[in-house]
Amino acid sequence: MKDVVTNGSKADVVIIGGGVIGLSIARELARRKLDVLLLERGRFGAEASAAAAGMLAPQAEADRDDDFLRLACASRDLYPEFAQTLYEETGIDIELDRTGTLYLAFTEEEARELEKRYRWQKSAGLEVEILSAAEALSLEPKLSPEIQAALRFPRDWQVENRRLIGALVCAAQKLGARLCADVEATSIKIEGKRVEAVETSTGRVHAAMAIIACGAWTDLIRFGEGDLGEPLIRPVRGQMLCLEARPPIVRHVVYSLRGYLVPRRDGRLLAGSTIERVGFDKSVTVHGLREIIDHALEIAPEAAALPVRDSWAGLRPQTRDGWPLIGASEAIEGLFYATGHYRNGILLAPITGKIIGSLICGEEPQSFTERFTPARFKIK
Repeated sequence: MKDVVTNGSKADVVIIGGGVIGLSIARELARRKLDVLLLERGRFGAEASAAAAGMLAPQAEADRDDDFLRLACASRDLYPEFAQTLYEETGIDIELDRTGTLYLAFTEEEARELEKRYRWQKSAGLEVEILSAAEALSLEPKLSPEIQAALRFPRDWQVENRRLIGALVCAAQKLGARLCADVEATSIKIEGKRVEAVETSTGRVHAAMAIIACGAWTDLIRFGEGDLGEPLIRPVRGQMLCLEARPPIVRHVVYSLRGYLVPRRDGRLLAGSTIERVGFDKSVTVHGLREIIDHALEIAPEAAALPVRDSWAGLRPQTRDGWPLIGASEAIEGLFYATGHYRNGILLAPITGKIIGSLICGEEPQSFTERFTPARFKIK
């Protein structure tokens, strides 16, 4: 039977947002035997989660050793167990691929930057290999002969994000969470600086705890007659192109400074992506696709012969400082945030679920997670 929300519904915890972050939290809290109600304004995982490329590549994207890198690596390292337990719970293989990631340099300046990244990551105890152009081409012969050097990150992986969405929906429901699609949360009712209820498009839900996990739509949530104040999140459009590659032209996820290629088991090859601040416009544009194609051809010229299978765009949620917002409100008891993951929602889903689960159940999360709490923005 489909879960519904009516006036007077109750739950221990209401999660606002049904992307991979909200779904991961719902699963985690249901595993802890809480009565969980998740509200999604549309379809589960249909926004940024479905639009993503599924890369789990914190080292490839990092330019320094900091708390965000530690958070991202810790979440990536959860994925083997995360994938296995999801399979045991649901029978769905989320296609965790551990081939690794290559990062290419096309100029001497880019090669020097790769050398710097190699040195600081090795000194930080991270797994990374530096490759000559010949070594990179021996691993991936269809790469451009113009490459100067490459880094290989053997622990930077990928996952089939759309299968992940399906697995999380199935697991959360089997564990007892109530998931409601096409229900919009409009405001959170606060009494005496405590969460009392969540107002929705179909009625009021009484709950002592609410979790804001609605990504780019975070600032639409109101508190009574007020809102969150200065905007917390801005949407950033990312366009994607899907090519048909049978047989595959690369096995690794392949990055350059300008773009990336992600091979899928079913013969698809994802190419991305743009970074565009255009509000809530999810249009796919000729200019954006041309940019993606140019960057894909720089990486692997043979991509020019591949047929186009699909294209789409998603809205990544970016906070003011670019880091995710994960933690409890200092001002309102029972209010939690799990939003603003920007380009890393798929990567950070496992650890975000664990952090929020720990906070709600009165456990102490890992120390480096303090850097991501709402306190830094002085919000509600």
